[in-house]
Amino acid sequence: MSQPPLTLLLAGPRGFCAGVDRAIQIVERSLEKFGAPVYVRHEIVHNRFVVEGLEKKGAIFVEDLDQVPADAPVVFSAHGVPKAVPAEAKRRNMIHLDATCPLVSKVHREAERHYAEGQLILLIGHAGHPEVVGTMGQLPEGAIHLVETREQAETIDLPADRQIAYVTQTTLSVDDTAEIVATLRARFPGIAAPKKEDICYATTNRQQAVKTIAARCDAIIVLGAPNSSNSKRLVEVARVAGCPKAMLLQRAEQLDWSFLEGVQRLGITAGASAPEVLVDELIEACRTRFAVTVEEVITAEEDVHFKLPRVLVA
Repeated sequence: MSQPPLTLLLAGPRGFCAGVDRAIQIVERSLEKFGAPVYVRHEIVHNRFVVEGLEKKGAIFVEDLDQVPADAPVVFSAHGVPKAVPAEAKRRNMIHLDATCPLVSKVHREAERHYAEGQLILLIGHAGHPEVVGTMGQLPEGAIHLVETREQAETIDLPADRQIAYVTQTTLSVDDTAEIVATLRARFPGIAAPKKEDICYATTNRQQAVKTIAARCDAIIVLGAPNSSNSKRLVEVARVAGCPKAMLLQRAEQLDWSFLEGVQRLGITAGASAPEVLVDELIEACRTRFAVTVEEVITAEEDVHFKLPRVLVA
């Protein structure tokens, strides 16, 4: 019996970004340099496949420094941490390595600069996300006000005599953030903006790639974790851009194949913390049920690389 045809449109860029790649390398190099175990505060990146792979090599993931022995090395995740965390690590004389994405660190520096200039800071982001917790933790409590939605931007009450600035989480929906920023600018014409867009190049590129294929697809699968902000945004972007049948999937083995009933053109992408092997798995799984044709749709080329900490390079 012949298999039904299925065209896979692979969005490009997809998968690992430079910040994620650097963070994973920091854990791997730390294991080589110091030996196992190496502790990691919070998931190094939001992807169970990656985390479990590092656990097999000797990484131990914890949520608090109190869970780390004083003589063991600890790595801070790519999302960034409040200033109190490295301060506590120094107080305990711990070997600590910071895997914060340099583009997140850029947002931290912007917030500090605005604060030093006496400005009230608005952070556009999602409450509770570790990147937001880390950014807000760069400054004293109350210095940064979180704005999650356009509705909040319309109603937030700020002192009339204060200069205002905004920064953003790096993994937001480009379009949703633009709406929030437009609302804030209309209400506060003098609001100070980042010198360069805070939403990172990888988030922007992956969203644009999904927008490009969405209208051509009967369904889209985004490979990524349910706690991955950039992966969840890709699902939302796909739906808005013309493919309402879009879902987030961690592994091919978890796919309910009824999702592909009547689908002839399936879009596939992966969040910035999802490795390409997960895409390969899904393609192979599709080949067992369909006569697959693969078409790659590349909308941007990426050549960004971030340096590792000096202690791991020597």
